[in-house]
Parts: sequence; structure tokens; C-alpha cells
Amino acid sequence: YLEREYLTQYPNAHIVLLRPSMSFMLGQTPDPLTLKEVLPDFSRTSHIFLPVNDCRNPAIAEGGSHWSLLLVSVVDGVAFHYDSLHPSNASSAALTAEKMSTLLGKKLVLKDLEDSPQQENSSDCGVFVCILMKHLLLGKLLKAARGEKIGMSMANKQVDANKVRKEMLGIIENFRREGERRRRQADPFPPLASCTVDTTGTIRHESEI
Repeated sequence: YLEREYLTQYPNAHIVLLRPSMSFMLGQTPDPLTLKEVLPDFSRTSHIFLPVNDCRNPAIAEGGSHWSLLLVSVVDGVAFHYDSLHPSNASSAALTAEKMSTLLGKKLVLKDLEDSPQQENSSDCGVFVCILMKHLLLGKLLKAARGEKIGMSMANKQVDANKVRKEMLGIIENFRREGERRRRQADPFPPLASCTVDTTGTIRHESEI
């Protein structure tokens, strides 16, 4: 959603939002260089967002119990880690940063940001990843002038998980409605209007009754 609705409006931004499946594959692959053909070209990339999962067994389809966010600043050689259940995903983030370093051919310093906003339950990690990614992308990286140094701390950032969930549901519902509208417009055989026959034998459409 962020990629298609927002990032496309900034053609000069060299930012990659890596899919969770790709990020997981990167962390599980012994030699990340073997993935170069299936991953985006990072040669001109300035920043990479990677959702990190704590699953260590790729054979389990729904393995893992926690998500966090890794933001790699390629230009600065730093990997910022935002964990809403700190330090639950520290080892998984370190592993992913190490694999990313090998892939980029550049040393990355991992900064585990202990002041990241913290969730109050055991089920909001995905929501926190989404809202932190949105804020870092739209509120920091895409707003910054070229060459400007950006503070990547999310200290004091308030996250209302319930509000964010409702916003997500609203976005999904809007897309669903838009999809239905487009399907109706593209349908060459729209449904026929209902009709009835009155006592005189006249056929009347529903709109005429």
C-alpha cells in the first residue's frame, strides 16, 4: 500500500520496501548472494525497510510469534532496529542485518533502538511495524532535503493500535468497494432488471412499479 499509493509519487527516491516473505527468505538463506537474481537491485538504493520475524524454521508455514522492523540506511552503513517488544527480536534482527551486509558488500552497524514505542499486549507487533514504517517513510525520509541528516529515533512517538487497526480496515474496505465498482463497469453482461406481468398482460420493469 505505501509503495503503490505513496512511494510512486517520488520517482527520485531510491527506497525499497522489502516484502516480508523476501526478508524472511534473506534471513534463512545461508549465502544471501545466491538471492541477487530474485531480490531488487540495491545498487542505487539509499534505504531498505525489512519486516523481521522471529521464526527460525522455514518448514513451519505459520512459524514465528513476533514481528519487528529493520531500516537499513545504505548511505550511512547503519541498520536501525525498531522492536515493540524489546529486546524480543534482537537476534533475528542481527541475523538479517548480517545477511543484508553480505548482500550489499558493505559493513552495517546495527543500532537496536531501545526507545522504540512499546506495545501493551502480545498481538500488536504487526500493527506497530506498519505504523512505524509509515511514519519513518512519510514523516522522515520522503520529507528530508537531499543530503539532510535525519534523526531516526522514534522516542516519544505515540501509537494507538486500535485506531491504526480501524484505519487499516477502512483502507481495505475502500479498496474492496473500488474493486466492485470497477468490475461492474467492466461487466459486458450486467444483470437484467427484474420485471413482472400485470393483470392486463403488460410487462413492467421493477423501476416502473
